[in-house]
Amino acid sequence: MARRIDLRPFSPDTAPADLRLEASVELHHDQLAIRYELQGPLQQLAIPPARSGQPERRDGLWQTTCFEAFLACSGDSGYWECNLSPAGDWNLYRLNGYRNGLRPESAITALPWTAQRGENRLEVAFTLPLQPLLEQRANATGMELSLTAVLQQRGGACSYWAIQHTGPEADFHRRDSFVPI
Repeated sequence: MARRIDLRPFSPDTAPADLRLEASVELHHDQLAIRYELQGPLQQLAIPPARSGQPERRDGLWQTTCFEAFLACSGDSGYWECNLSPAGDWNLYRLNGYRNGLRPESAITALPWTAQRGENRLEVAFTLPLQPLLEQRANATGMELSLTAVLQQRGGACSYWAIQHTGPEADFHRRDSFVPI
């Protein structure tokens, strides 16, 4: 059964009024299915259109509208960061610890995804296979997750959305903002 989660902007003053961002997460055996649903005046946002060709693994997606998931094994300082553009471009990074040792995760070579867009609604979903990741963490006893998003307005300013913001600045890498799954 999918767990539904509301994401909140770090600062409501920087987020376009009347936007609502909800996510759902569901664990299917060794697959993690994540879906984001953004509702409201999407014309205020800079949302990249779907690519005409095959989506690519790219860096820097977080610099514009991007949906993200941070995943960790409980008790392990390492974690993964997954970025997905509404255009379909993606990346998955492995980190050794807090913002340390960022590198592409070689165990995953594709990220199955879908996107549906209407006038006032955008839904983006992807499935992350966990088995290749968990093989690296044989002693894992549980998993933690943080779902986040960067929403860029047409004027260039970004708002930062997450399940919870636990620091004085928007910082998706803070492990105390992750929740058990």
